[in-house]
Amino acid sequence: MTTLIIIVSAFAANLPLGWWRAGYEKFTLPWWLLVHASVPLIIGLRIWLETPLIWSPTIILAAVLGQLAGKRCATKHRKPTRK
Repeated sequence: MTTLIIIVSAFAANLPLGWWRAGYEKFTLPWWLLVHASVPLIIGLRIWLETPLIWSPTIILAAVLGQLAGKRCATKHRKPTRK
């Protein structure tokens, strides 16, 4: 159950970050910050809930999918304005 909480949290935390990231040019400083902003939250949750390391690839996958879903929503609803 705790693993599911972390997976859902990783996905949910990265949805708005992916949305914001869509407005920036790739590999700029804001883009990198938005890609990595959820990492401390995810690591903190993983340690606090004592989730085994074997679940790390699944948690990372959920975070990446959250970024991609947020970006997809952003590109469907608005055009990027910041570069």
